[in-house]
Amino acid sequence: MKPRSEACERNRDPILAVLRQWMIAPGTVLEIGAGTGQHAVHFASAMPHLRWLATDMEQNHTGIAAWIEESALANVSGPITLDVRDPDWPFSNLQYAYSANTAHIMSWESVTHMFAGVSRVLRRRGIFFLYGPFNRDRKFTSESNREFDESLRSRDPSMGIRDDQAMIALARSYELIYAADYSMPARNRMLIWQKE
Repeated sequence: MKPRSEACERNRDPILAVLRQWMIAPGTVLEIGAGTGQHAVHFASAMPHLRWLATDMEQNHTGIAAWIEESALANVSGPITLDVRDPDWPFSNLQYAYSANTAHIMSWESVTHMFAGVSRVLRRRGIFFLYGPFNRDRKFTSESNREFDESLRSRDPSMGIRDDQAMIALARSYELIYAADYSMPARNRMLIWQKE
């Protein structure tokens, strides 16, 4: 039985609407932390000009494989093992990278490794999309996000909602230039960077 995330069902079309504005040129998309695999299948189906690579830690591979196999799509591949902390990722010269709801469940060190890895594998002018909850100028954007942050940190002190300005500064140190910010449903945002 395939895993199913209700959050993925709710956010997939608003996310797709943003991706379609930017993922115009044919190319390969590296998805970091594909989770259930629902986004990979939905986006690959909606954008056949793209090749979608669904990556995650091995414990999520069974669910991702189930979604991909059922879809029978030729333009989605995976599951592929990727730990952002690895110094060498098995990809290069990619047009796009995408990740949803990962930065707040990673340690800050792992977030740093993710940006470093994305910078290494993106081609010049490649684009990185990061979706999730983010603080704005070091302030929570809602009471529910503050409560969510407390819940995360009670589970693991290294987790937590990240500050947008800290992310933008981190990205700049890896030659990723802040390009856009979209407000999304459920108090989430899509932050977008382009490699210099």
